Amino acid sequence: MKRTMILLGIGLSFLSCARFGKKETDVKKDIRVVCISKHLTEMMFALGKGHDIVACDLTSTFPDSAKLLPTVGYHRALNAEGIISMKPDLVIHSNDIGPANVIPQLEKVGLTIKIFDAANTYDSAKLVLLELGKFFGAESKADSIINKMDNDMGRVKSFKKLLKDTPTVMIIHYGQANNNFFVMSGRNGAGDKMIKSAGGKTAVYDAKGARQISAEAVAVANPDIIIATNFGFDKMGGTIEKFKTVPGVGLTSAAKNNRIYRFEEHDLVYFGPRTGENVMKLMNLIHPEINVANK
Repeated sequence: MKRTMILLGIGLSFLSCARFGKKETDVKKDIRVVCISKHLTEMMFALGKGHDIVACDLTSTFPDSAKLLPTVGYHRALNAEGIISMKPDLVIHSNDIGPANVIPQLEKVGLTIKIFDAANTYDSAKLVLLELGKFFGAESKADSIINKMDNDMGRVKSFKKLLKDTPTVMIIHYGQANNNFFVMSGRNGAGDKMIKSAGGKTAVYDAKGARQISAEAVAVANPDIIIATNFGFDKMGGTIEKFKTVPGVGLTSAAKNNRIYRFEEHDLVYFGPRTGENVMKLMNLIHPEINVANK
């Protein structure tokens, strides 16, 4: 009887760890996760753990299944009550959430919180996938995803050898948090790195921060190509001609040559399982002459 009680206690202890994630290698079973980071949301679904997510932040828009989940708000303007109401076993994020009082409020009610790194570079994205795979018991799936990523990027590099020029590229984004257009590129973020990988170079934009767009700075930068993220492009009416009315855009070579392209925001702001595919899409726009899709 005593031996039975000991074994039962060990079993209950394991289940408790698996449910609440006290150790990085303990989360093997289905749990309720609130994910407050778009790249973590995509990676969780890629790892086959999307069914564990019961809510996410507003910017988690890939895959389509993520759009069906309840949202807990914009990741930099969260409300602790909304997260708590989802009764999560675990909250995961990338340490870029706000306001500052949210985490203490979640900790005060006893929620378990786990921080994973950002995915601002290709290598860091692979490390995050490995860590997520280990944490959620999906190591082999993480390895498989990374192998595909490396193969895709190898294909990108092979096509890049065929390129003859390096057009200047600007990414213009509409920030839903501050209701302004701003130039996303030029700050050495993920988008800049993807532009370079796709055979372009970032147009020099002499203005600072995520603030209202400077028409003069856009005109002076004069990009050959403008990549408009989807929300802003659609907000302007969903056509190139209408997007040309964004301040400064109509004066650029991109506008004069109708080289303004709509691109999904979540494909440009972090690295992840589809990065190689996304860079090839970008390369097709920047260098249509090589026709990546048909090779």
